[in-house]
Amino acid sequence: MNTPVLLDVVSSRADFSAAIRVVAVLFVTVLTIAAAQVSIPLPFTPVPFTLQPMVVLLGGAALGARLGMSAQVLYLTLGIAGLSVFAASPILPQGFGRLLGPTGGYLMSYPLAALVTGYLAQRGLDRRYLTSVIAMSAGLAIVFTCGVLWLAFGAHVGLAGAIRTGLIPFIPADIVKVFLAAAILPAAWKFLR
Repeated sequence: MNTPVLLDVVSSRADFSAAIRVVAVLFVTVLTIAAAQVSIPLPFTPVPFTLQPMVVLLGGAALGARLGMSAQVLYLTLGIAGLSVFAASPILPQGFGRLLGPTGGYLMSYPLAALVTGYLAQRGLDRRYLTSVIAMSAGLAIVFTCGVLWLAFGAHVGLAGAIRTGLIPFIPADIVKVFLAAAILPAAWKFLR
């Protein structure tokens, strides 16, 4: 049972439904690029602190599973093409090589995280704060799982090292990001009513 996501409600009130959907996907892609530029390198890990996961989760919930995933696939496609859309790094190249580096698992998880968060939003989990936290947490769990596994085995730091450098330092800030992101959608639904 699919319930409308935020974009469905907004676009149903306009005569340019298809155009609004395209613009919304482009907007979330640009927001993801902007969030990557807010990057804080940490001395003990190759994974920088960025605002990207919050944008990925919000975009998935607001656009729905298919369009939220599309925004992240577009983001990765632009990055693979060599555009400077990934977080700045003194050692990691822009382009396809970034996906092979230690942050590749996090980046490659974005379409799946947006898909799952959007799927849960399409089931109405974005309407109330607590269920919105659950939807956002499910998406964030995907980001962390893919990122840590890639860091462990793709970057060869081992599972314990990956958890120590790619998960634990990010949990407090990402919990705050999930709580903030989860508050936005129920507020937007109240505003639209």
